[in-house]
Amino acid sequence: MKVTLNDTRLSRLFDALGYRFGNPAWLKQALTHRSYGTPHNERLEFVGDSILNYTVARMLFDRFPALPEGDLSRLRANLVNQNTLAEIAAELKFGDYLFLGEGELKSGGFNRPSILADALEATFAAVSFDSDFARAESVVRHLYAGRIAAIDPTRHAKDAKTRLQEALQARRLPLPKYRILAQSGEAHEQWFRVLCDLAEIRIETEGEGASRRAAEQQAAEVALERFETHYPSGKKPKNA
Repeated sequence: MKVTLNDTRLSRLFDALGYRFGNPAWLKQALTHRSYGTPHNERLEFVGDSILNYTVARMLFDRFPALPEGDLSRLRANLVNQNTLAEIAAELKFGDYLFLGEGELKSGGFNRPSILADALEATFAAVSFDSDFARAESVVRHLYAGRIAAIDPTRHAKDAKTRLQEALQARRLPLPKYRILAQSGEAHEQWFRVLCDLAEIRIETEGEGASRRAAEQQAAEVALERFETHYPSGKKPKNA
């Protein structure tokens, strides 16, 4: 399939990215999964990952001049992981533009977080090759500006599981138990659904992710929100 600047679907994507490709073939490669054929996006994804990590690190460095390296690293990890990349790609409707093989199409590959995340990282590399590093950096900044502006470092420097554990310990409550509810996919593209159980206060939440840890973090985040809603700081459950 030939991709041209006159493709109105790609023009919408250009607008969403804040960048217009001079050579759309770079974008097509970034959007091409290996199941479709070659050239595909795996090598581009390798470069895009480095562009993303540097740019987000610099944005956090500038935004939070007083935070130590460990906190900055945790914040960056939450912003560049597969789940966040897939969320951004879904907001950009990347699934509508992907080039997938027949098997991936039938299995819903256009919605698979790993495929969406890889395509977005590959797109950062595609911008750099189509133009230069500065333009690729500007695309990352454009897509991440809102997320970084919304960060409360006192809340998010620690991951959700750690914050939930500390909140429970402060009220002398038992620690949560995590259990895998479902696991699917090949070894390199697995998907997990996990339960976070706060049995003593009757809170159960679920999370999903491309790793057990990511799913647990998502479940813990939801559990912490529910816990803090019902038991604000300093207030203990009646049965505690």
